[in-house]
Amino acid sequence: MSEPTWLMIARELQAIAQTGLAYTDNGFDRERYERVRELAASLMAEGSGADRERILELFRQDLGYATPKIDVRGAAFVDGRILMVREVSDGLWTLPGGWADVNQSAAECVVRELEEESGFNVSALKLAAIWDYRKQGHVSRHPASIYKMFFICQITGGVARPSNETSEVSFFARDALPPLSPGRVTVAQVRRMFDHAQRPDSPTDFE
Repeated sequence: MSEPTWLMIARELQAIAQTGLAYTDNGFDRERYERVRELAASLMAEGSGADRERILELFRQDLGYATPKIDVRGAAFVDGRILMVREVSDGLWTLPGGWADVNQSAAECVVRELEEESGFNVSALKLAAIWDYRKQGHVSRHPASIYKMFFICQITGGVARPSNETSEVSFFARDALPPLSPGRVTVAQVRRMFDHAQRPDSPTDFE
């Protein structure tokens, strides 16, 4: 795993506190869970250098049973090359995608994300992979636990068009990938999408 120990501990402490606060009716237990949440925020601030009060306020906004966040990514191909977008935030490239939205299925989310970030209309053909973010070699220190869902998509229309989040849209060959945004996708993940596109009957990857 590429994540530091302090991050994994802080994340789990926050999940324990959040879930405990959602279900306890005992005032003493509530105080204990609130203290656990404060300790999680302190640990994350110590490790990341971020402001403790800002982290604690973000933690307090999460209510109910703690579950992983869902990130969706779409892999679409033209002439054996994969569609990618350059992120405005870091100037690096990724498969189009982002956080899943409520009241939309994962497939609907990835279709929307591709259209918004690349200008292309697509249909989702196959769920190629569901990966735990922590186990995929990502370079990031995100406070949440994340599942990443990768879909093979087919372009049905539209034209290349950057967005307020993306500055360029282009297609790349398997062995000529651009510099990737490591918090979003890895080289191994992108190349695995080529495998799925070439062998549509391959089973969904998961861990």
